[in-house]
Amino acid sequence: MTDPALPYHTDASGQQVFPPRLLTDIIDKALSHWPQRNAIDYFGRCWSYGELGALIDRAARGLQDQGLKPGDRFGLCLGNSPYNVVLFYAALKIGAVVVNLNPLYTAVELDHLLRDCAMRMVAVPEVRFVHEKVESVARAAGVEKIVLCRMKDILPFGLNLGFRVLRHADHVRITDAALNLELTDLLANAGDPTPVARQPDDVAVLQYTGGTTGLPKGAMLTHASLAANSAQMMAHARGYTPQQQRTLGILPMFHVFALTSVLNYSMDTGSELVLLPRFEMPKVLAAMRRKPPTQFFGVPTMFAAINALPDAKVPDLSMVICCISGGAPLPLEVRQTFEARTGAKVVEGYGLSEASPIITCNPLFGLVKDNSCGPAFPGTVIEIHDRDDAQKLMPQGERGEVMARGPQLMKGYWNKPDETAATFFDGALRTGDVGYLDEDGYLFLVDRIKDLILRGGYNVYPRVIEDAAYRHPAVAEAIAIGIPDDYLGQVPKLFIALHPGTALTAEELSEFLAIHISKIELPVSIEFRASLPKTMIGKLSKKELVAEEKSKRD
Repeated sequence: MTDPALPYHTDASGQQVFPPRLLTDIIDKALSHWPQRNAIDYFGRCWSYGELGALIDRAARGLQDQGLKPGDRFGLCLGNSPYNVVLFYAALKIGAVVVNLNPLYTAVELDHLLRDCAMRMVAVPEVRFVHEKVESVARAAGVEKIVLCRMKDILPFGLNLGFRVLRHADHVRITDAALNLELTDLLANAGDPTPVARQPDDVAVLQYTGGTTGLPKGAMLTHASLAANSAQMMAHARGYTPQQQRTLGILPMFHVFALTSVLNYSMDTGSELVLLPRFEMPKVLAAMRRKPPTQFFGVPTMFAAINALPDAKVPDLSMVICCISGGAPLPLEVRQTFEARTGAKVVEGYGLSEASPIITCNPLFGLVKDNSCGPAFPGTVIEIHDRDDAQKLMPQGERGEVMARGPQLMKGYWNKPDETAATFFDGALRTGDVGYLDEDGYLFLVDRIKDLILRGGYNVYPRVIEDAAYRHPAVAEAIAIGIPDDYLGQVPKLFIALHPGTALTAEELSEFLAIHISKIELPVSIEFRASLPKTMIGKLSKKELVAEEKSKRD
């Protein structure tokens, strides 16, 4: 079999070039070259690329029949399932913009995002706690339809029966019939979507990312930027292989790392995507035994969890040829233990939502440097700029702000021109992280300008926690910081000072916060103090609290 043309080439100077593509070109290529290959495996039920393509066309036609037009925002509030894949490419095929939503978001968080992007439609799973949150805010936020994705239509027979009978309490209860639309009704057509004009520079995805100040911002990722990052992964992995690869899809596809590595890259290479809705070790091990993966993308928490297994349960992953850790720094001990126990080589990469997301990665075939996140990704340029004078480039080995150039960069932030301008310097993306490049061009991160807490691969933003705490009438001052955690890497801790004459317990505040922020953002510890540290001008200061927590562990 002749491999299809690669989506990149090498120019006369030896540099790899990534021509702009539509993301749907990925599916069109797969349908042309591998229509009989398995595209998706979901608990043993499989769909070929040909079957997947037919479902995408029917979903695209159905969305058009519902009035979804080019540029309209279409939300995916789903866990990993075939529905993600079908609806993602269907929306893009008709020129809509996909908005990824974490199903764990609270109703308050969902309400903000639906309003911010003026979402017209949103897809949710047949899971009661997700559907209830979305339905409670959708109509007031301007959403016209909720597309309800029933689990019985994608599960194998045994699991299908179990879900219907044993998980009855999880079933959706519709309170607004006119707002809800069954996916089966959306798919009830001949699959002949009307072609629409699209360009690679069109926005494909709004990937919401928080910040240390203000509300979450929608990073506008274009067809070209996302397709480029997939092609860059392919170049990093040295192109196609004669045999079909198999990706274990555990990372949630609403997360940008999974969007590129698990979804787009797998489809781009004609791989079989073995999907799991969440990281549950018994199901992960069962999937690994049933269909041994050759590609495995995870966050450090996943690798640490596998390391913690007893010897008899450690999976043999020696067939894995592409194993990348992202989302948070990968501790050296975790990497070494994982490689020794499973037989798989894992390399660390680095990126951010605004870069689709990968900008550096240690080589799969070559020198891996301890505690480094690797050299620049193919087609990417990494620069280190002076933190106080961005015009000044720092010499090799000297620390400064990490900036990136490449075809994978976002177009900007949705409806936020000032924030967009501040995030770029002379066309380079400012990462907000401090690092240095060694003599071989490997990047080492040493600090974070952005005040992030990296909890199990997820970005947790202290300002979000603090803002939620300030909603309680007893809270006068609030500071959230990240503290080390052996399993998750970091977890949030909240420091509180109360208004005089008020009383509040940690349990009461935790219950209050749970209404306003997600479980991922909930502090694991709340400490009350008479007052919190401040700078000379009266601004709350975190550095003293960070130093205190560090001294406790030294």
